[in-house]
Amino acid sequence: MPGTPADAGRLSPAGVATEPGTARIAVDLLGGDDAPAVVVDGALRAVRADPHLHLLLVGPTEVAGALIHALDPAERARVTVRPARTAVDMADELVTARADSTVRAAVAAVHSGQADALVSAGSTGATVAAAALGLGRWPEVRRPALAAVLPAVSGPVVLLDVGGSLEPSPATLARHAVLGAAYASAAHGVVAPRVGLLSVGTEPGKGDRARRLTDPVLSTVTLPAGARYVGLVEGYNVCVGTRADVVVTDGFTGNVLLKAVEGAYAMAGGPPPGGGAPRAAALLGVGGTVVVCHGAARPDDISSGIALAAHLWRRDATDRVAALLAGHRTDRTTDTEVRTS
Repeated sequence: MPGTPADAGRLSPAGVATEPGTARIAVDLLGGDDAPAVVVDGALRAVRADPHLHLLLVGPTEVAGALIHALDPAERARVTVRPARTAVDMADELVTARADSTVRAAVAAVHSGQADALVSAGSTGATVAAAALGLGRWPEVRRPALAAVLPAVSGPVVLLDVGGSLEPSPATLARHAVLGAAYASAAHGVVAPRVGLLSVGTEPGKGDRARRLTDPVLSTVTLPAGARYVGLVEGYNVCVGTRADVVVTDGFTGNVLLKAVEGAYAMAGGPPPGGGAPRAAALLGVGGTVVVCHGAARPDDISSGIALAAHLWRRDATDRVAALLAGHRTDRTTDTEVRTS
């Protein structure tokens, strides 16, 4: 169309702009390596940056009180508290998420309608398990996936999984390709996303057993939102972004790649214009809007994670992705196990 920007249909730059519309975000105050101080700082920045944002602080009342005290009266009216005192440690068993913890209380707030979405920088495994148990999973999704948006030369790229499922089957990887395509379209406005499978070469037959089995499966899968499978891609394709808008891999490799990109930016003196490797990812495949932040997140990362959660809620991304998934069945197994990192 005349006047259409050259980058129309591409992902927006990393870092989510403030949008209109009320969004109520539950924030796990005790999640993260440096919680609660970093989480409080990040939440404070988020509520000051977005006049339409409402926060439900889930954690000790004295911690929440310190944040509320720092706000002016108008901002305080947009902050409420849900008391909880138990944090899930990174080394704890996943079953700990079922106890009276801050992450479980945040999930319960979303489930009951007290909050629209939740953000936690705590144990990824505990957060994924709590969300799957408390919010349920979408039909045909055995293992939820964490999707991050990485900056690339030609525009940001959706990378999944980045830590939700370490050893997925080919059927799960194929399902994650469907999730990623739907997410890129619904949450970030990508037109006809190009989907690639991360491997050690682009020729058919390259990679480990999981890639060799998944590649032909993806070649026959009908992807939502007009997406198409472009075949195997390599690590540099994630950073260049000219071949694929969505890159699918297992959670182990995805998490390593994400942190390697983050370290490379640090060595180079900082991220490129538009933002660096994100320290927040959307959890896809559960019945609610959930954002998981890096355990080592800093205040700006927490604030960005809250902004991402608000963005996803305002775009009705969870329901739109679920609608796009309807009819796209790639994994018919009845196994209900949820494995997380």
